[in-house]
Amino acid sequence: MKVDVLAVGTELLLGQIVDTNSSWIGEQLASAGIDTYEHRKIGDNLDRVVRCIESMLETADAIIICGGLGPTPDDLTREAIAQAMGVPLERREELVDWIASLFGGRGRQMPENNLRQADVPVGGDVIPNPIGTAPGLKCEFNGRVIYAVPGVPYEMQRMVNEHVIPDLLERTGERAVILNRSLKTWGASESGLAEMIARQVDDQSNPSIAFLARGIEGIVVRLTAKAPTLEAAAALIAPEEAKLRSTLGDLIFAVDDETMEEAVLSRLGARGWTLGVAESLTGGLVGSRIAGVPGASAIFKGTIGAYATEVKQSLLGVTSDEVVSAECAREMAEGARRVLGSDVGISVTGVAGPDSQDGAPVGTVWFGLALPGLPVEAVTARLPGDRERIRQFSTISLMNLLRMRLDALA
Repeated sequence: MKVDVLAVGTELLLGQIVDTNSSWIGEQLASAGIDTYEHRKIGDNLDRVVRCIESMLETADAIIICGGLGPTPDDLTREAIAQAMGVPLERREELVDWIASLFGGRGRQMPENNLRQADVPVGGDVIPNPIGTAPGLKCEFNGRVIYAVPGVPYEMQRMVNEHVIPDLLERTGERAVILNRSLKTWGASESGLAEMIARQVDDQSNPSIAFLARGIEGIVVRLTAKAPTLEAAAALIAPEEAKLRSTLGDLIFAVDDETMEEAVLSRLGARGWTLGVAESLTGGLVGSRIAGVPGASAIFKGTIGAYATEVKQSLLGVTSDEVVSAECAREMAEGARRVLGSDVGISVTGVAGPDSQDGAPVGTVWFGLALPGLPVEAVTARLPGDRERIRQFSTISLMNLLRMRLDALA
């Protein structure tokens, strides 16, 4: 079965929004073993969208249309599908009632425009949307099938995972369960990881092993298994995951949806330790990420954004005039622990650019760690990229360093 993807929205063509939805859908199709040869983007023009649908259906068994299901006049996906099928739209009263109930539950009256979201091409089916006002569509036509999902990523992803992919697999006759296991890594390049596990990748087909570069979030090694049941898929993944863990070791910092900050907080929580942060070049990025974890308040005391040298000296007790240094990083970490009253203090200071500082080139970063019962430590790194990437790389690198130190204590 060949399934192609069409993203609808003039904002995509203008570069106002990056089309990450098509990439995500393509990834899910590949994981399910479904072929996709083409992704297209089209603006909000009814005639052009209709022609695009008709053209894609000439070669694809199914197309997934993303976007254009909102309530405004430029949301044309419903009308375009109906025209391509040669059928009118019909208003489904049960959808009217459902959409009205969503607004009523929020204490608001449904705008008249939202009635358009209750329109369905005659003969089409509705894909439920429990977290938004735009129902999806599934329309069969001349032996082909058209799926339409919202452009809002979390709504789209839920529909694709819960309805579109299972329906496509059923049409192929496989009725298979697809299970993904993502091992998140930090500290090695994609090529380096590939060399480390090359033999395992070459020898494996189910589960398959793929590399997904996530930029400032590291590299994901993803295992994908296909089996008749969830239990059977998990049984296929388990031994391969064990081999990967044996090879990659502490490069793996988290699994599936877990983030670096969640991994760090869970380890601190297991020891009953609290955390304080002192940041210079990251300017609050570390604290922001940690504070974004539900329940962080039980562990996270706070972050001190000590950007200026005099603030480092007066607030954190830094004595060195060279703030891009091991001494400064150690004193900042100890100062964070002292001022915030935490068990653990961590710090980051360095040069994000565009100019060098204290004789240190752009990308020079020092990390400080103050853990109970251990000497205060300073570690340096030379990070690549522009100013923003250096700051982001510094943020996750500091948290990863703390994670590794905590694991070493276990």
